[in-house]
Amino acid sequence: MRLALYQPDIPQNAGTILRLGACLSLGVDIVEPCGFALSDARLRRAGLDYAARASLTTHASWTAFQTARTGRLIAVSPHAATSHLAFAFQPGDTLLLGPESTGLPESVRHAADAGVRIPIAAGMRSLNVAVAAAMVAGEALRQTDAFPAAPSTPEAP
Repeated sequence: MRLALYQPDIPQNAGTILRLGACLSLGVDIVEPCGFALSDARLRRAGLDYAARASLTTHASWTAFQTARTGRLIAVSPHAATSHLAFAFQPGDTLLLGPESTGLPESVRHAADAGVRIPIAAGMRSLNVAVAAAMVAGEALRQTDAFPAAPSTPEAP
């Protein structure tokens, strides 16, 4: 399973998602162009030393990503009709999230194999993209029994 960020525009959120990917053994794809340089200090600060351990693949464009990807592409969007809790995830899925400022464009959502949304309170627009990634990835990993094995002795914080 993978997380994919379509043209991310907030480096701190991308760094947090890189950390999420590293901690949960999920590959992360970044579809450029980004709204920041991948060397941005804010990205590194949010990802801490975990970001260096993330399995990151960058793609120069949406077309390059589409050519390289395997498995189903699942768009995470408030425009989707299906709740992430009602969707049947598969181990090879890639969870696609859009930029914080605009979300996924309609053309990108329609190119996905399926779409899921996170149910939220009436009158609210959306969650932070890193929070949404964690919620959907958590449910997908739970369904597919793919959480990483716990270490035999927990590391100190």
